[in-house]
Amino acid sequence: MDTEHGMRHDWITTPVTAALLRGALDIEHTEHGVLPHRLPARARAQNTDGQLAMAESQPSGVRLAFRTRATAVELDALRTKRAYVGAPARPDGMYDLIVDGRPAGQGSVTGGNVVTVDLTAGTAEQEFGPAGTVRFTGLPAGDKDVEIWLPHNETTELIALRTDAPVEPARDPGRRVWLHHGSSISHGSDAASPTGIWPALAASLGGVELINLGLAGSALLDPFTARALRDTPADLVSVKLGINVVNLDLMRLRAFGPAVHGFLDTIREGHPTTPLLVVSPILCPMHEDTPGPCAPDFGGMSAGRLRFVAMGDPAERASGKLTLGVIRDELSRIVKQRAADDPNLHYLDGRDLYGETDSAELPLPDGLHPDAATHRRIGERFARLAFTADGPFGAGPGMVTP
Repeated sequence: MDTEHGMRHDWITTPVTAALLRGALDIEHTEHGVLPHRLPARARAQNTDGQLAMAESQPSGVRLAFRTRATAVELDALRTKRAYVGAPARPDGMYDLIVDGRPAGQGSVTGGNVVTVDLTAGTAEQEFGPAGTVRFTGLPAGDKDVEIWLPHNETTELIALRTDAPVEPARDPGRRVWLHHGSSISHGSDAASPTGIWPALAASLGGVELINLGLAGSALLDPFTARALRDTPADLVSVKLGINVVNLDLMRLRAFGPAVHGFLDTIREGHPTTPLLVVSPILCPMHEDTPGPCAPDFGGMSAGRLRFVAMGDPAERASGKLTLGVIRDELSRIVKQRAADDPNLHYLDGRDLYGETDSAELPLPDGLHPDAATHRRIGERFARLAFTADGPFGAGPGMVTP
């Protein structure tokens, strides 16, 4: 028995299993509970990069989905969040409650682990803390479909789901599945909540089920990511490529083109005729004509602001260094070449989602990542360009025209 806001509940604990999760490609059983992963075990075993390990364990787009008569729900979870020395405190990760397709509440958990990163020293220290509980009460009576979207920016181990009525896995919604891969912008950096990231907004407007493989800092044409996309059942696939390759100064033009071809070849092995949309980077002024790498502006951090600056030299484009302008030209060329034999392959210029006019009105606060309002704009634009009748993803059942 428990008391919450003057109400007493007979709690039923339901184990968190894969049947209750959507948007995860794998689950790991830990000493605390269940950890959703957005890359399968085979891909994780081939990865040695800590940034990608962190990103894929953050459950962007992952949600619990169940049907119940419960009017009260509790979820125990252990979070791991990041903090940066000298930067403003990051807000707590948000859980979004959706009941019968409509927003019905938000909450956060307390406690948890904190990884504190010192960008100037290149070090990270972890402090361990207790699990917390997010609680939702006052849900409408009667049978209903409930979703709890997990924080897009906090690694989240799920410990216990409690309700005051039995739970069963949600019914198949009968919607098309949209599988998307991209950078931190697709992951949801600086969005306000998990349903506020632009892919989640676009999926809601497009009437589709989202699997989000937006991986912060890690849209790098890795073969194991391509194989994960290949092996994941989906009705629609999109890949948003380019910004991370420039950020890290990872490769030159000679390597980039063949890597894109190989990435698309691998996806096509599992999705030979699926609509496949290649999206180039949104406008990012600092990297339009200046190569990477990018780095934190330590002068800004001393003033309590986290911003990024481009460290390359525009003259280096002549030696094959990549800028966003170069990448858009190359992606457009590759898609045009391949589309001659692949009528279900499409291209979208990212500046149609966020361009010069948008940058003047809604500049990227840290030079790289959109804020909540810009996520909404990008999501609405993507839905209009991709999911309407004449878009590459057509107009599927249940779509709402933005």
